[in-house]
Amino acid sequence: MKKRFFIIPLFGVLAIAAFGAIVMLLWNFVVPGVLGLATINFWQALALFALARILFGGFPGRRGFPGRRGMPSSREGNPFRAKWEKMTPEERKDFINRRKKFGFGGPFGGDRFFDENNFDRNNSSETPKENE
Repeated sequence: MKKRFFIIPLFGVLAIAAFGAIVMLLWNFVVPGVLGLATINFWQALALFALARILFGGFPGRRGFPGRRGMPSSREGNPFRAKWEKMTPEERKDFINRRKKFGFGGPFGGDRFFDENNFDRNNSSETPKENE
């Protein structure tokens, strides 16, 4: 037990140092040649890594900022799907019409979502056609 008390934080510190070194090496290899910016040292790279994690990735074990809802995990299921399955066909049509009103669907085959036959995939009476 005492051994784990020292090993886990040690691996954490080593991982942070490794990520800082990787950021520094990548920055110094790519950015000065491409964008003409200055090279950075290890501590600047570590600060840049921390800033990027705060702004874009969060930290392990947390889902973004406190009070912010993250996406549900796979074991919780998809709440949107559960809500869709509880809707009556009339509610589904109303929902789809409201989406169309605000411009969802658009080009590139997105309107097939709104096809009358695709409301309920499980109870579809139509069988898929084979390619000719």
